[in-house]
Amino acid sequence: MRKKTGLARLLELAGERKGLLWLAAVLSTISALLMLVPYASVYFIVKELLEHAANPALADGGYMIRYGSWALVALLGSLAAMYGGGMASHIAAFRILYGLRMKLATHIGKLPLGWLNGTSTGSVKKTLDSNVEKVEGFVAHQLPDFVQVVVTTIVMISVMFYLNVWLALVCLVPIMLGITAQVMMMRSVDKGNSIKHYYDYLQQMNGSAVQYVRGMPAIKVFGQTVHSFRKFHADMVSYREYCVKYTDQFQNGFLLFKVLLSSFAAFALPVGVFLLDRNPGSTAFAAVLLFFLIMSPGLTAPMFKMMSIASSLRDINEGVKRIDLILAEEPIKETGTAQSPSSYSVKYEKVSFSYQAETSATRKEALSNISFEAKQGKVTALVGPSGSGKSTVASLLPRFWDIQQGKISIGNMDIREMQTHDLMETVAFVFQDSFLFYDTLYNNIAVGNPDASRGQVYAAAQAAQCHAFIDKLPLGYDTLIGEGGVYLSGGEEQRVAVARAILKNAPVLVLDEATAFADPENEYEMQLALKELMKGKTVIVIAHRLSSIVDADQIIVLNNGEIAEKGTHEALIAKGRLYSQMWEAYSNASQWQMGRGGVSV
Repeated sequence: MRKKTGLARLLELAGERKGLLWLAAVLSTISALLMLVPYASVYFIVKELLEHAANPALADGGYMIRYGSWALVALLGSLAAMYGGGMASHIAAFRILYGLRMKLATHIGKLPLGWLNGTSTGSVKKTLDSNVEKVEGFVAHQLPDFVQVVVTTIVMISVMFYLNVWLALVCLVPIMLGITAQVMMMRSVDKGNSIKHYYDYLQQMNGSAVQYVRGMPAIKVFGQTVHSFRKFHADMVSYREYCVKYTDQFQNGFLLFKVLLSSFAAFALPVGVFLLDRNPGSTAFAAVLLFFLIMSPGLTAPMFKMMSIASSLRDINEGVKRIDLILAEEPIKETGTAQSPSSYSVKYEKVSFSYQAETSATRKEALSNISFEAKQGKVTALVGPSGSGKSTVASLLPRFWDIQQGKISIGNMDIREMQTHDLMETVAFVFQDSFLFYDTLYNNIAVGNPDASRGQVYAAAQAAQCHAFIDKLPLGYDTLIGEGGVYLSGGEEQRVAVARAILKNAPVLVLDEATAFADPENEYEMQLALKELMKGKTVIVIAHRLSSIVDADQIIVLNNGEIAEKGTHEALIAKGRLYSQMWEAYSNASQWQMGRGGVSV
């Protein structure tokens, strides 16, 4: 079965029933037909006046007033039908927008983080925003216009053939020549996949723009400008040059199309004069010729609208392809049944993992044959040099990525047999870089458990040592964070993240150096918050400050993606190997100080 494309595929993706669109089409058709009644009325009134040109007093005044009244009624009816069609098409458009964005957002939420890391944020944003937004414009405005254009064109051409075949055929000449020129131009442009390249350049520029804004602090610190931010500048220049080239490809064909469609009178007048010369006394033909000279240029606007709609359809078709590319990405596989572990010890068994695909020529394993058990109610610390695989080990537990070999289990249940929702309810995280939403502090904490009462949120904040600084803010827990609100320090942000985790109260906890941003004054408060959070849980700590894990029940030392050694702090120091060397380096670094004469240790 052939896969749908363009607008049909959009409707399929959004799951939108076509009832509203059919209603919009019917009302637009009625509006287009009624809109032609005033022109027909003008024709019959002019015809009546021409037939009594020698003595206008003989013209039937009632006849003309009747046609004038019909024109007014038809105009009002056309406007009412246009309004109804517009309402129906707008409702359908916003439903489609909602359906598409929900479908995309839901699907992206199920994709592994590896896909997000390898995809430009700007390109994802453009697909979710610009590409989907174009659907609203097309369905709400251009789809009713398309129906009106088609109905108006068919009716006008039919009337022209009814009135005079020769003049109608002559009026078709510029239409056919203009359409032929436009089709040839479009085929020439499409051969080079121009619309695809246009969107590629636009996506690259959007991605670079996001990086430029995010990197603004560094740009300002080093006195740089957009010109020295080479990637963004180069992408803007590339986009500009391609747009100029893209426009040049349309120039000649569009000008020919415009000239031809603006020259109906140039084609119809010589033929009309020739036919009138053969029958100079025919007032009926004179009225017909007058009708053609007045009405035939009216086909110009529908033809231009049709060209605009065709261009929009090409844009939408390319947007649909990009939406389908995201939807084609394989989500993390879900088990068919909901299962929960009976206990909460975490076990890694011969786990190997690589960020590159198995077919990649540069594939390198980030982890190799990792095996250890983090027992329930105990603290297991992961340490090692930068790039040793500490964060990778922790990221595999919530299935941010899926392992290629081995098994990770919670309470002897393979995490791949747990539904994502159940797994996320089982594991809580406090990352080194805490992310707060542009929302109130209360809602940021309540993310940990949206069903929690206000009292539970306050209790979690107090346990995380947040309450004191929140209480001093202008609106307390209802203070906005970020744009339009206040900004918190790194230590305060991390305590809010700890409050989330306390509120979630998951049995397995992963801490990625949760005290990294704590200054000496509030580090003690952070330690109190973490102590409250860790009670009775299976805890895996990624440690950079070795002093923070000397009391850990088990320390796993990683090096180059492998386990170099494991044991308690005292046992590992006694071995005199990698951990002992790291401890010695850490102890020496803690004595580092800066004096007037330079650096001393």
